[in-house]
Amino acid sequence: MSEVKSSTTPVPKTATATPSRLLLMRVMSNGTAATALVTLLFFAIVAIAAPLIAPYDPYQVFPQLSLLPPSSTHWMGTDLLGRDIFSRVIHGGRISLLIGFVSVGIAAAVGVVMGLLAGYYGGLLDNLVMRVIDTLMAFPGILLALAIVALLGPGLVNVMIAVGVGGIANYARLVRASVLSIKEEMYVEAARSVGVRDRRIIFRHVLPNALPPVLVLASMSYGWALLSAAGLSFLGLGATPPMAEWGAMLSDGRSLMWDAPWAAIFPGVAILCVVLAANLLGDALRDILDPRLRL
Repeated sequence: MSEVKSSTTPVPKTATATPSRLLLMRVMSNGTAATALVTLLFFAIVAIAAPLIAPYDPYQVFPQLSLLPPSSTHWMGTDLLGRDIFSRVIHGGRISLLIGFVSVGIAAAVGVVMGLLAGYYGGLLDNLVMRVIDTLMAFPGILLALAIVALLGPGLVNVMIAVGVGGIANYARLVRASVLSIKEEMYVEAARSVGVRDRRIIFRHVLPNALPPVLVLASMSYGWALLSAAGLSFLGLGATPPMAEWGAMLSDGRSLMWDAPWAAIFPGVAILCVVLAANLLGDALRDILDPRLRL
């Protein structure tokens, strides 16, 4: 008896796109979102590669080259001390972008945890958390940051903490509102009915479904965080001389607006581009992730 060979052909495996890949595809298919994302990535790459790109030492002083206009030698001119502004702008991006990233990270980490606990457990914990949030919301973000920096003292680390604390309330309120609706869904009730622990329910079922609006808020608040940090440095409460930071460079160049406007224009344009790109990306992500806004 001859052996019968199986004629079954293997079914090719289809590549399934992960949620992050789907989100990236949607972002890149949106012209505004793609432009904003590319702009942010460009500034991030330039900042990371600043030691390789900068033609001069951003802290080296050349008094004989003071206030030179933009030229082929100094693309963005020089400042009052003869330092190359182009080198200082791209090195300053490392500090300014990092301040915004860390500040948003602090605000998101603390705010998400507070919102999760308050929305899921409710009761006394919810009332306590919301009273803290109401207290934070009673102050404008920049005013609260100013008060915290005044309490902790000037410095980049204190600026990151101050700006981060100023943004906690927005994340906590957003996550709490999302959790209040998510915890009533059938899959959460089913998990409770089979004895799944609260910690597992929160981190496996509730948190992943509450993250999309957090992602939108993070991208939109990044611009606010960077702008607030630059404002504090402009007031002399953040980066200290001779540190190359966009807000501090604006402060140095404000007295030279009539004689050497390039000293303030170029760091100001850098701040404008990053803040605008972050806001546009946040708006586009909101449209992409909210099914009610899609046709």
